[in-house]
Amino acid sequence: MALKDFAFKILKKDKFARCGLIETHRGNINTPAFMPVGTQATVKACTINDVIKTGAEIILSNTYHLMIRPGVDRVRDAGGLHTFMNCKLPILTDSGGFQVMSLSKFNKIDREKGAIFNSHIDGKKFYLSPEESIKIQLGLNSDILMIMDECPKNTDDYDLIKKSMNLSLYWAERSKKAFGKNSHKALFGIVQGGLFRDLREKSLTELKKIDFDGYALGGLAVGESQNEMFSVIDDIKEHLPSNKPRYLMGVGTPSDILGAVKRGIDMFDCVLPTRSGRTGLAFTWNGRINIRNNKYQKDNAPLDSNCFNFDLNKYSKNYLNHLFNTNEILASMLLTLHNINFYQELMTAIRENIKNNTFDQFHDKYIDKL
Repeated sequence: MALKDFAFKILKKDKFARCGLIETHRGNINTPAFMPVGTQATVKACTINDVIKTGAEIILSNTYHLMIRPGVDRVRDAGGLHTFMNCKLPILTDSGGFQVMSLSKFNKIDREKGAIFNSHIDGKKFYLSPEESIKIQLGLNSDILMIMDECPKNTDDYDLIKKSMNLSLYWAERSKKAFGKNSHKALFGIVQGGLFRDLREKSLTELKKIDFDGYALGGLAVGESQNEMFSVIDDIKEHLPSNKPRYLMGVGTPSDILGAVKRGIDMFDCVLPTRSGRTGLAFTWNGRINIRNNKYQKDNAPLDSNCFNFDLNKYSKNYLNHLFNTNEILASMLLTLHNINFYQELMTAIRENIKNNTFDQFHDKYIDKL
């Protein structure tokens, strides 16, 4: 039986903010959507069933890490990433380009060969070309694939960013060719260009000529200010195809998400809720809580009295403070789940306010609070 084609449609707009629906053969994704990060075929400190119970409809996994451990052959032989990790949700895989920049101390970029780098685990040399990145992602059998791009570090060197942007465009063409015809999957292009408006517009213009199923903004959340990031989105928001999903990669804080949704972004991912959960930082509707703080030792109130999912409000700040200060594994599990759940509650509230034409008020109420 033929698999359902990938599709996207807009359901409601409130100025630039949009509610949409991504349709995949594994299930639908309501947008704006936040994707919990399952870097190494697991969302750290959570079972996939608990992630699903929070309302998450898609997760992200990492091509770079899965290529190094356990290797694409092992995942493919297990039946693909969904079977390997027992996940029925759609999965987006990134291309691996960001980790080449951020993790490898010894890497070389070659226009034809791609990224040549040494594993951060054992130093083994790898070659990650656009074709190889797509081949790996197809082997993992993810549902949304990202093109191979170069993600440069934040810099005001115009010539360096321009060179990198042009390389990413060349690799985008090669990625599209390597992807071939897979109508039940999607391939997203990645807009590069740093903080330079003309480079971002040039990147987007050329990517639209190649024609992708969605368009991501890359090269952000790498050290620039929030206002600089919003400015980049403002510069190109009216040029992004209205009939394709828009994905802001690696973002972010709740206020990042609110500001980006206001500017028309549909999809987000970030390690922040899970990483913060493992280290004792909780996100709540009343702001952030560092549960390790001694002031919570006698606080028997829940983290967030508005949260009723999973009975998480049955655990007091006093108890959670005790768990963290005694290094109990349950501490990381509970706070990670709480944070993922909060992010999904945030996305649900965002969608409802867009549908009700009240998003601006919702944005203004929480932009400085969360």
